[in-house]
Amino acid sequence: MHSHHPTIERFFLAIKSNNVDELASIFDDNIIFKPPTYWKDWQGKEVVARILSHVGSVFKDLEYKRVLCNNLDYFLEFSCKIGHLDATGVDMISLNERGLIEKFEVVMRPHKSVGELRRYMNLLTSNDTFFKSLQEKK
Repeated sequence: MHSHHPTIERFFLAIKSNNVDELASIFDDNIIFKPPTYWKDWQGKEVVARILSHVGSVFKDLEYKRVLCNNLDYFLEFSCKIGHLDATGVDMISLNERGLIEKFEVVMRPHKSVGELRRYMNLLTSNDTFFKSLQEKK
């Protein structure tokens, strides 16, 4: 087993357990998240933790294949199932000087699987009172 930055190790555990609080604890307060499903950034650790929690309920058989690191930048290659569709992707994560995740971007393929993820995420977030309250504030 390779040794990675403690934050990356905690990330793997939080993703595996789908623990929103643990995810939030390793995010910078102003984390920027760039999802693969549309061209919009999300900002803030509570929002991003909740999004990733929903993703955790959609992804099945999630497996991280490779981890590439360049100082505080990590590239985590993964595979999963979204419904009956296969998907592969890369989590591109940047840590700040305090060791917290400050940037998180996901790229995925194939297009059909990303579309299925978007469909699931729209359904889940539209029924989540947290995201409904964000809409009401706008």
